[in-house]
Amino acid sequence: MPPKQHVKDTRSRKVIVAAVIITDGRVLACERSAPVEVAGRWEFPGGKVEPGETDEQALARECAEELGVRVEVGARVGPDVPLAHGRAVLRVFAVRLLEGDVPRALEHTSMRWLAPDELDSVHWLPADKPIVAELPALLL
Repeated sequence: MPPKQHVKDTRSRKVIVAAVIITDGRVLACERSAPVEVAGRWEFPGGKVEPGETDEQALARECAEELGVRVEVGARVGPDVPLAHGRAVLRVFAVRLLEGDVPRALEHTSMRWLAPDELDSVHWLPADKPIVAELPALLL
């Protein structure tokens, strides 16, 4: 009998989506308030894709919940970033604010608009660092 093969079931992986919101050559960074182990670290806003949602629908919902804004979700930014020892994946998208909406820190401690030379001025969560590396080309 052949040995048992282990096939990774990607359908069971959680998908986390995040938004790269760029305005006037600056990107929005949000400071986490919880949980304790990541409070004070910085991230791109977003959250979990719920059953029945597309990545884009989830990101639009998360931006409304976390920032009080309506958005148009655009192209992917960077590769999938593995999380939780492969049990989850982070997918990041470029996002455009709609009709003059202005983000508010509804679920974060604070927010900052960062220029290209300020990207290293905050302590990013490890999962967001590969995306930060992609930003200089987008912030021109």
